[in-house]
Amino acid sequence: MIKKLLLLQLFVLVTLCANAQVPTMSSEAMKQMKVENLSDDQVRQVVAEMKKNKMSLDQTDSYAQQKGIPASEVQKLKQRIVALNLDKELTASGNGDNAAGQRADTRTVDEETDSRAEPMTQAELQAQQRRRRIFGAELFSNKNLSFEPNLRMATPGNYQLATGDEIMIDVYGYSEVQHRLKVTPEGYIRIPNLGPVYVNGLSMDEAKERITKQLSTIYSGIRSGNTFVSISLGNIRSIKVLLIGEVSAPATYTLPSLASVANALYVSGGPTENGSFRNIQVIRDGKVVATFDLYSFLSSGDMSNNVVLRDQDIVRVNPYSTRVELAGQVKRPAIFEAKEGETLQSILDFAGGYTDIAYRDNISVQRINNKEREVLTVPASEIGSFKLKSGDRFYVDSILNTYTNRVTISGAVHHPGDYALTQGMTLADLIRKADGVREEAALNRGLIRRLQFDRSPAYVAFDVEKVLNGAQAHALQREDSVFIFNKADLRESYQVKISGEVNKGGYFPYADSMHLEDLILLAGGLRDAASLQHVEISRRVRNATYSGSDTALAIIRQFDITSDLRTDAAGFVLQPFDEVTIRRSPIYNEQGNVYLDGEVLYPGLYTINSKTERISDVLRRAGGLRAGAYPEGAVLLRKTFVNEGDSLLLSSKLDIFYNSQADTTAVSKLENTIAKKEQLLGIQMDKILASPGSKYDLLLEEGDIIRIPKRLQTVQLFGEIYFPKKVRFDKNFSFRDYVRGAGGFTSSGLKRKSYVVYANGEVKSTKRVLFFNSYPKVKPGAEIYIPTKKEGRGLSGSEVVGLSTGLASLALVIITILDRIK
Repeated sequence: MIKKLLLLQLFVLVTLCANAQVPTMSSEAMKQMKVENLSDDQVRQVVAEMKKNKMSLDQTDSYAQQKGIPASEVQKLKQRIVALNLDKELTASGNGDNAAGQRADTRTVDEETDSRAEPMTQAELQAQQRRRRIFGAELFSNKNLSFEPNLRMATPGNYQLATGDEIMIDVYGYSEVQHRLKVTPEGYIRIPNLGPVYVNGLSMDEAKERITKQLSTIYSGIRSGNTFVSISLGNIRSIKVLLIGEVSAPATYTLPSLASVANALYVSGGPTENGSFRNIQVIRDGKVVATFDLYSFLSSGDMSNNVVLRDQDIVRVNPYSTRVELAGQVKRPAIFEAKEGETLQSILDFAGGYTDIAYRDNISVQRINNKEREVLTVPASEIGSFKLKSGDRFYVDSILNTYTNRVTISGAVHHPGDYALTQGMTLADLIRKADGVREEAALNRGLIRRLQFDRSPAYVAFDVEKVLNGAQAHALQREDSVFIFNKADLRESYQVKISGEVNKGGYFPYADSMHLEDLILLAGGLRDAASLQHVEISRRVRNATYSGSDTALAIIRQFDITSDLRTDAAGFVLQPFDEVTIRRSPIYNEQGNVYLDGEVLYPGLYTINSKTERISDVLRRAGGLRAGAYPEGAVLLRKTFVNEGDSLLLSSKLDIFYNSQADTTAVSKLENTIAKKEQLLGIQMDKILASPGSKYDLLLEEGDIIRIPKRLQTVQLFGEIYFPKKVRFDKNFSFRDYVRGAGGFTSSGLKRKSYVVYANGEVKSTKRVLFFNSYPKVKPGAEIYIPTKKEGRGLSGSEVVGLSTGLASLALVIITILDRIK
């Protein structure tokens, strides 16, 4: 019954934790909690609550204190978390109470700056940046590093037992028994059937020896060697350690009993800007028992002085005594702390030594004296004995970016590059080292770029051919650069061009002895439309004597070719920059199509069979018009250039035409049929049918679209009428009848500029006969447009005053003149 009650209480506790609420269970109930009775899901809920609060595994003690879980169950809870691999889900640092064993601040400087309620001052920012540069500070600001103690390793033999530790005793052999015993506050473990055994202060090895000796009194097999005893550490105790001095977060921390000085420093955030990394003291019972030097670990990986802490130990971080800065060409430039007696060589060792380009003869020093600063120079021979003073700033310079014995050759040689200058070396020797000049080298002149005494450049010219023959000898100097030029680099890039009816026209590199046939082959051959006659070659006029009467701009030659590229220009060789033109055959024509749509017997694409074919001819080939066709409304669309500023009527008419089509499937199949480059061309189909071949019967062109609509029965009205609409066509109605049927003209309508657009695209405007308007006739499918009057602007007040004044002045002048005449 009690067990069930405990499980119920624990379930309530975990549920409350998951909801981030403080449990309301009594302290007596909390003291009876047993972690071994928790299910895996309940442990996961506890981890989720800790993760929500950004707590680490080391902060389980703090979590237990907040929730009232007994201290004896904390280690068991940690083991359950580790066994379920849930420790990885917990963050490396927490945000709880410092006294519960977590780091006070594990954020980086940037994160800390972002999370501050107020921006950092300039002094605070400089202090943070300076701390970053201190050698060793990165261990405490890098969140990828962790000094947490490994709780899953085998217990060290020198581990000292104390109150709160749990000892696991396994007796096996002739006798088998297991015990899990906790060290009492008095320092004893109570073995059943044996009595108390004092183990407080003993190491694991000493405790094993004492416990085995006591067990041998009740298990005779131990003395005879038939029974064995295995002793290990179960749950470890927690200890409280006080960190004081120049530490980022001084406080009392609860740590596992396996924690060392490095663990304590890590959870406290490490030394401050003024804290020492080399003089960290462990004080036990009022005495300094160890001094931790972090540089031993950083420089050589030595952790021998990283002692294991005990309960009530004090870790004191003292202020630094001597710090110097090493910058420049060293592998790890930083601010270093020095101990008494260490020299500049020690700081160089901490920095990893020189870089490859460091100047090692001396190191410059800036030193702060009592009243002012001074500059010192430390020769390489004194680095090992140079004494340090706090505040020294050492700088290692880099070597000069010059060479003591370098000469360079480039250009038309087989192996250009840098070469070593030897005693008495000449230009010919350097060319031989470069394996000689290449065939395309310009032999008449080369250059040597030489640095003079003041480092200004100068050029020395030489004859390459004479140098190679030994007729000239040029002694080389340090940093000389020799240039052997390439003939091709000294002239414009030679090209030839071919255009016209070839498959791949364009520019091609020129080569000696290139012929017309070669260039045609390089261009992929001739097109089907190419003419074999009058192939034209144009050539630049060059190397000619100037004459004032000479007006020639180019040399033109024409040749005929055959289909197998044989020409009558067999001896004609192309020259650089020649341009070849292959023209189109005058009798070659590609098929041209027109599209016939609407009320014809056989609509579709038709090929133009001659240059004289007209609209009536293609209508005859299409079988003529259907019975319901309306010839007067036929339209012709012809490809042309239409600018954005052209008539808006054209765009509107095209849109209306295409939007009114009942079946546009066939039209959409024709490429580029609906495009701005097609213009409506008015035709009179009734006159074309009546008089084939007349002036109304236009010649066909490629891309023409002819459509004959069905008989139209409506008239559309636009513009300044009260009710623009589409109405039924009535042959007895006049222009004004249609307007009256749409409500009449508005007050802003410009009647005398009205016009009618007929179904075939023809436009007729209103005529003025004396004082009357003669409106155009309306036909089926017509569109009536009433434009808008331009708005007139009245006179402003100042204009009225000005006009009145002018008229009054004019009247006065006239009266004066009349008086004088009298």
